[in-house]
Amino acid sequence: MNLIITCARHTEEDAAGELAGMLESMGDDSPEITVTPMSGIITARTTVEPASVPAKFREALEDEPWSVRYCLRVIPVFETVRTDVGEIVDAATAMALQKIPGDATYRVTVEKRNTGVSGSEIISRVARGVSNPVSLEHADATILIEILGGTTGISVLSGSEIFSAEKVRRGMNA
Repeated sequence: MNLIITCARHTEEDAAGELAGMLESMGDDSPEITVTPMSGIITARTTVEPASVPAKFREALEDEPWSVRYCLRVIPVFETVRTDVGEIVDAATAMALQKIPGDATYRVTVEKRNTGVSGSEIISRVARGVSNPVSLEHADATILIEILGGTTGISVLSGSEIFSAEKVRRGMNA
């Protein structure tokens, strides 16, 4: 998977169709879209650069507000590992060291679904491996760890690299 999409419960099939249409408009005629066993979560593997997909959703919502009805959040994933604390920490730390400039602040966010893995253990171990200053309120980068049962997606993102329909709509009405 290189995308995680959240949607309202029981709208997974509609969100998958909406995602497929958006990816097709971006040049991927056959993305692998999976409705997960977790309510409100779908994943995808696309040939489109995953970091470009949230911007396309944002643009579509701003141009035609009715065009995005089911996909609530679109999150690019840059690496997938087995849900094992050591593997997660190693991959997240390596990605952070590669992608976060030396003077930038960061935060670690863990979103867990269908797992008993300790989020606080992952956060503290990743933080030990990254020497940049931490900022929980105004971080330059977020080390995002999305645990979906036995599979974990890892990304290092700025705030604008995640699409949130709610935040875009709130900004439009401000």
